Amino acid sequence: MPDWISPPGETIEDLLDERGWSKKDFSERIGLSPKHVNELIHGRAAISAAVAEKLSIVLGSTAEFWLSREAQYQAALEHCSVRESAAEASDWLRELPIRCMKKFGWIRGCSDKGEQVLECLSYFGVASVDLWRQRYQNPLTAFRASGRFEKKCGSVAAWLRQGELAATEVDCAAFDRAGFRSVLGDLRSLSNEPKSEVFTHTVRETCAQHGVAVVFVPAPQGCPASGATRWLTSSKAMLLLSLRHKSNDHLWFSFFHEAAHILLHGKKMFFIDGLDGLNEEAEEEANHFASNLLIPSVHTSRLARVKRSKRAVIDFAAEIGVAPGVVVGRLQKEGLIPYSYMNDLKVRYCWAE
Repeated sequence: MPDWISPPGETIEDLLDERGWSKKDFSERIGLSPKHVNELIHGRAAISAAVAEKLSIVLGSTAEFWLSREAQYQAALEHCSVRESAAEASDWLRELPIRCMKKFGWIRGCSDKGEQVLECLSYFGVASVDLWRQRYQNPLTAFRASGRFEKKCGSVAAWLRQGELAATEVDCAAFDRAGFRSVLGDLRSLSNEPKSEVFTHTVRETCAQHGVAVVFVPAPQGCPASGATRWLTSSKAMLLLSLRHKSNDHLWFSFFHEAAHILLHGKKMFFIDGLDGLNEEAEEEANHFASNLLIPSVHTSRLARVKRSKRAVIDFAAEIGVAPGVVVGRLQKEGLIPYSYMNDLKVRYCWAE
């Protein structure tokens, strides 16, 4: 945005110079007092519809041009005022992961602090910092994991907002609970796919057919969340994954955990995983659902026997149709093997920038 504002009077004055007219000549030609002409030229008097008609007759162009010129000038004045007011709230920028947001292409970098505040408000779709706190900060405080989370709230909010924007762009059918539940078993086998660009496409397409917009959004610095679910409308759910954990056991557990929230819990509920949850019972249900879907309960009694060798883990995983890394993650989670064991069986995903 330019740091200067040009009133319509500058255009009037340029045209008078071209014609060699004095302000007095112009006053007599247009039928306005010398004082009114002076106020027009200095931007202190607005161009009305009647004056615009006279300007089009005396100086040329159209009345619409002169009215548009006036409207642009008034809009520029208003933007300047808003920008100056926004600059007073520039301390808010320190609560946001500005560097990451610019790196990910979520916002433009602005040298002017007021302009940067306005850019961030536009990103969140709110008109003021106070409204941002009402919509994002206040609900997030319920998830506070520690005293340090207050500093991370802006990072989580930025991540959630990007998820909302991305999910809005996903073309989805109306939510079909039975259909969504039925495809999860098929998606489970994708844990064997080492290329993230392959399985992410399949997951997105399949879930969109049943009313769930799955989006993968990198977590900015300060965002400890692994996944989140929120209903965007009564017939469209967002399932957001942060890519914070790059191994296949973490990502697939997170995916099915979030899917459980959509299937089992109310449409008015809002879940962010990776922070302290609002509903411990719901979190436990989601954990149980994800664990049993990845390794069905009929097979869990055999976990203790497969812990002894990598070969046994690989064979067991192949038999039940999941990646060996998923089995390793379950063994580690249940304390059957140390977290330092068999990690080479996990697939580490490489995410595109």
